[in-house]
Amino acid sequence: MRLWPFRGRRAPVAPSADDLIFVENVLWRSIDDVFTVRERQIRGGIIVFRGELRVPPAPALETLLARFRPLGFTPFLRSEGGEVVLQAWPLADVRERPRVGLNVVLFALTCVSTLFAGTAFSGSPLFDALPGASVMRQLVGGVPFAFTLLAILGVHEFGHYFTARHYRAAVSLPYFIPAPPPLFLFGTMGAIIRMRSPATNRNALFDIAAAGPLAGLLIALPAIFIGLAWSSIVPVPPQGHIVFGDSLFLRALVYLRWGSLPDGMMVFTHPIADAAWAGLFVTAVNLFPVGQLDGGRIAYALFGRHHRSVGMATVGGLLMMGVWTWSANWFVWAALIVLLIGFHHSPPLDDVTPLSPGRRVVGVLCLLLLVLLIPPVPIQIS
Repeated sequence: MRLWPFRGRRAPVAPSADDLIFVENVLWRSIDDVFTVRERQIRGGIIVFRGELRVPPAPALETLLARFRPLGFTPFLRSEGGEVVLQAWPLADVRERPRVGLNVVLFALTCVSTLFAGTAFSGSPLFDALPGASVMRQLVGGVPFAFTLLAILGVHEFGHYFTARHYRAAVSLPYFIPAPPPLFLFGTMGAIIRMRSPATNRNALFDIAAAGPLAGLLIALPAIFIGLAWSSIVPVPPQGHIVFGDSLFLRALVYLRWGSLPDGMMVFTHPIADAAWAGLFVTAVNLFPVGQLDGGRIAYALFGRHHRSVGMATVGGLLMMGVWTWSANWFVWAALIVLLIGFHHSPPLDDVTPLSPGRRVVGVLCLLLLVLLIPPVPIQIS
């Protein structure tokens, strides 16, 4: 699901003014072969050098990392006013012991919670025909839904994980978040991974962020095709029932499968289709270009320091969606973004190297994917 802010580094006890002056002088002398310094200053506990690089950003960053780390500082490069700004932050590496046991326990609990949630989704002739009414029979009936949803979420998270490992970023294994069905319809609130170090540059940041949604689609798309193929058309029941909203993509798939539905008829979806709907919805929500969400990281890679404005515009768009559809879902999402997620994004170490043209195209396609996958009214009672 979302990528948690990096937490593998911490700010040690603030050095004294005399220590900072000494370290600033040492760092200045150590960067002469890779960076031409035109201005030096100390802002709080941060040492700032302004000037220009003598070598390309990638090899310069490797050299700076090797020379700054022994002193307990981490270099950040960015462009500002036609110059390159090199900031030395007093961030020390913190090595956390992996807590694989916690990951396993949370995954096991999520398996149980999604199984219980899956028992509420009927429409599978094979599992609905199982005899008996025992708890075990009901749990077995939840397998199609739970397996499909966990496969989408798992592939999504491991897409982030393995891409981060490819770029030698410190990253945790996925933490799945179980949620009892009475509290959450699908039995889970998704999963997260923790980034313990900043991305090297915008290209790495983009690849790590985009890998999750794109990998999840490799499972979600076949699942929605199979689920709709095993679904059927039935009369609308007279009693109340839950309706999952149609996105532009799903509306097109339903039309291709059945054409225009007759009045008084509805699609009775297979549990695999229900799980795929949930997976596609989670993918769409994570593509919101805000803060530390996958879409927020993609937005930072695309727009740099303008990402905050993009995030605020997104929240404004959610509020407009709420007014247009009069659906409380969008007001809730806007409030969650403002109160819990925010608009902040940690910069990569090298914010000078631009995003490659091919990644820019993929980034625009990811934003288009958000438009295609998000339903105007996600869930309602009919």
